[in-house]
Amino acid sequence: MTNSNQNNDQNLFTPAVLALLLILIAAGAVWATQLRPAIAPEPAEPVIVNTASTPASTENQAAPAQSTSGDAAAGQQLFTATCAACHGPGGEGVQGLGKALTTSEFTASQSDDQLVDFIKAGRDPGDPLNTTGIGMPPKGGNPALSDDDLDDIVAFIRSIQE
Repeated sequence: MTNSNQNNDQNLFTPAVLALLLILIAAGAVWATQLRPAIAPEPAEPVIVNTASTPASTENQAAPAQSTSGDAAAGQQLFTATCAACHGPGGEGVQGLGKALTTSEFTASQSDDQLVDFIKAGRDPGDPLNTTGIGMPPKGGNPALSDDDLDDIVAFIRSIQE
């Protein structure tokens, strides 16, 4: 093989190698963002609200359904590990990823059982009721979550709703 042919082969080979490297880097970045919930920082202590001092007059406010079966403190830890990457550590939402759960009318309008069922199923980006166009995987992408875990997450979500 002549020197000229070797240079042509190397010139054709280099862009292919660069393209493959870019694809591998992009795949690694996607993979790393999916790991982010597993390496999230420790959650802050849950905020306990004294409901005895809450005014009884809430005529114009929709009262969210209260969780009766979940543990909000345990739910906060699960939420931080699974949901916070898209919905923020305090449920305030992340622009372009997940809606704020603190002010979500949808979340407030659902019973605890309905919310657990919704989390189990997730929401496809093409769902006509999906207002963000961003998909939510079933169980937030964590298939290891049990029904009790989901009850705890719902209890935490209820505790942060405004």
